[in-house]
Amino acid sequence: MKKKAEQNEKRPDLVVFDEEKQRYDAAFRPYGTNVGAPQIKLPNNGSWKNSQIYKANKHLKAKYEAIKAEYEALLKVMKYNELVTASKFTFEPLIGEVYHLYNNAKEEPFLSIIDPESCNFQHLGSFRLTSDYLWEKVEDKPSTFLPK
Repeated sequence: MKKKAEQNEKRPDLVVFDEEKQRYDAAFRPYGTNVGAPQIKLPNNGSWKNSQIYKANKHLKAKYEAIKAEYEALLKVMKYNELVTASKFTFEPLIGEVYHLYNNAKEEPFLSIIDPESCNFQHLGSFRLTSDYLWEKVEDKPSTFLPK
């Protein structure tokens, strides 16, 4: 008997009836509900997604390269700081002044205020103490003295 009652209450597939609200609601649906309704087509996002993935990857790679370059620059600064700080010097370096790093006869690094042109020791580089108390390498200027 229950089956007959269920079959009587069951509506055809064409009829849009909401069982919970107990009403016909085809007019309230955001899509067509009858056979004559236009076909629902999903947009093809494949090309858009591919171009966005390409752009995102380019952006991330550029950011990675920038971070990598900054990291390498920090390693260079750290190397210079370790080199200069581990050297021997008997004065207090002043911020903004240029100092010269040399190797002595025992191959030990020492810091000096003497220019490389006035010194016979092996010149390792010239460095400036920054306001952050970091040693930055000063590029060697080409000598203005030209031998005849």
